[in-house]
Amino acid sequence: MQNSKVHEKKVLYLARWYPNQSDPMPGLFIRRHALSVLPFYKVSVLSVHLSFVPGASKYETVINTENGLFEVAIYTKASKSGILILDSAVNIYRFFIAHLKGIKLIHSTFGKPDLIHVNVLTRCGLIACLYQLIYGTPYVITEHWTRYLPGMGKFKGITRKFTARVVTRYASAILPVTHNLQLAMEKHGLKNSNYQVIPNVVDCQLFTTLEIVNFQEVKTILHVSCFEDTQKNISGLLRVLKRLSNIRTDWKCTMAGDGIHFDKLVLLAGELGIKDTFVSFTGLRENEDLARLMREATFQVLFSRYENLPVVIPESFASGVPFLSTDVGGINEHITEKLGKLIASEDEPALLEALIYMLDNQEFYNKDYIRNYALEHFSQEIVGKQISEIYDNILSEK
Repeated sequence: MQNSKVHEKKVLYLARWYPNQSDPMPGLFIRRHALSVLPFYKVSVLSVHLSFVPGASKYETVINTENGLFEVAIYTKASKSGILILDSAVNIYRFFIAHLKGIKLIHSTFGKPDLIHVNVLTRCGLIACLYQLIYGTPYVITEHWTRYLPGMGKFKGITRKFTARVVTRYASAILPVTHNLQLAMEKHGLKNSNYQVIPNVVDCQLFTTLEIVNFQEVKTILHVSCFEDTQKNISGLLRVLKRLSNIRTDWKCTMAGDGIHFDKLVLLAGELGIKDTFVSFTGLRENEDLARLMREATFQVLFSRYENLPVVIPESFASGVPFLSTDVGGINEHITEKLGKLIASEDEPALLEALIYMLDNQEFYNKDYIRNYALEHFSQEIVGKQISEIYDNILSEK
């Protein structure tokens, strides 16, 4: 619960990803981090978004204070000259100008921050580094991006690498969401003496367990994702579900979410002959609709090729629901035999075997134990306290 006293210390979140007018989902985990800090610090959030709306102004500012945060979103008009290099240069220029405008607004209405919390490198980190040079304000960095992971090949470019290494070097702390991500960042030369793993936050009041547990004859397998098949390998999951349908019929799979490959995957399920018979697609589900799907599931599944620690896993735990996942990224830092099951990426025979095991052993998983794990590791109270203590230590040293 938020303390009743007025907090004097202020932190500014610079968020590269954040919920916005065109999409409520990106960076939702960043907002949850910010909310978790509210009992200890006054929090402002600045995010900048490209606007492709015809006739949009170069800079449109939207302020939101409904959830206790002072959120400033600035929408910049996307350049559409048709010349890629020119459009990129203009958009980057507007990105930085928008941040100057946003910081000026926050200074005048919210006050100067005592500390800056960068979420996702590299541009926001550069802004925080320059702000530190001007005002002496320390900054920390939380990183979520999978681009550093082995085999990704997405952290490239001489300028980006150099800037990221400078920015991480002068940060007061680096807070990756998994230890695996920390190791990947360090291998890219992103060095800092104060790495501390801080996981994502789960709303444990929204995601809860069923009051009465009934072991159903027809079990529900749940898959929740952004429907990006290159990462999530949903096509591989569908192929395995087809094989499972040939073996047994005591199950159904609900697939929730939306994304760039949604239509293609729905078509594939139809071609495999499992759409609407064994597999249903709900589209995007949020808030209570999503929480209800989770608490009613027998277990959740991901067949991803790469991840850090997707938030659907701790959300599933908060719902008392075990999780079947590929052993990629930092997932094995949290999934144990009492919480679910791990398999190798791309191993479709192993996935089939694991699905059968989870269907046959639902009584093995204790919902209270699973939920308590979420409360002890991912709750707003636990994570907020961890982050605020890091802030306190940095400011006391300053």
